[in-house]
Amino acid sequence: MYIVEAKKIIVVVIGAFLNAIAMNFFLIPANVYASGFTGAAQLLSKLLGSFAPFNISTGILLFVLNVPVTIIAWRKIGKSFTFYSFISVLLSTIFLEVLPVKHVSPDILLNAVFGGVIAAVGVGLTLKFGASTGGMDIIAMLLSKIKDKPVGVYFFMLNSIIIITAGSIYGWQNALYTLVTLYASTRVIDAIHTRHEKLTVMIVTNKGEQLKKAIHAKLVRGITSVPAKGAFTNQNKEMMMIVITRYELYDLEQIIREEDPTAFTNIVETAAVFGAFRKD
Repeated sequence: MYIVEAKKIIVVVIGAFLNAIAMNFFLIPANVYASGFTGAAQLLSKLLGSFAPFNISTGILLFVLNVPVTIIAWRKIGKSFTFYSFISVLLSTIFLEVLPVKHVSPDILLNAVFGGVIAAVGVGLTLKFGASTGGMDIIAMLLSKIKDKPVGVYFFMLNSIIIITAGSIYGWQNALYTLVTLYASTRVIDAIHTRHEKLTVMIVTNKGEQLKKAIHAKLVRGITSVPAKGAFTNQNKEMMMIVITRYELYDLEQIIREEDPTAFTNIVETAAVFGAFRKD
């Protein structure tokens, strides 16, 4: 248990560090914007520097934007996910403040691509180990608890506001290079974690009741149980089907490993869900 938590902390630190490198060495010097709350913080920092008598760094603004979302998530989502997400945001803020902003390359395209890829490696690793980088990931979790709506719409809206605002004020070339960053980030996150918001997990086990109690103690999800029999052994088992969000995959994997490491588990991509997507 302690080893698992230690691994998660290490991955969160690495993810935050990679995010800071992507921002301070590639995206900020090139005036190319990141996605989500990080991009919003980056744009706000630039706007304040241009039009206000004071300036606030991207790292501090990233932390401020995440505070209200984190408070809501602590009450609505769960303490473990929210805690590690907040640690990720806090570490990103510290690294953004400590690392200098410097030009690694004068080529704006290289900055857009490498910045997007490096940031995405950090995000993908963080998601894979059951945490998030805050911001839109937490909003996605909140929305999944309330209603099954495509989170991509909200990502698109926020990123569109960033691109349009930046393009209108500072010129369209750099703002449009943000699209290159977004594309590179999306492809890398897909490769490391999963691009699908919903996943269907089928678990064949002979410890059905034990697994159900453990899952319901951790996740707010319904479970469908079907009697099953092993074709080779003729042993009676139980097949449990559960639909989860990608943010819950790590926690579910840990539960299965702890309660029944011999269980056969199949994870498939889910295109859409109709009906009640939660435990009543």
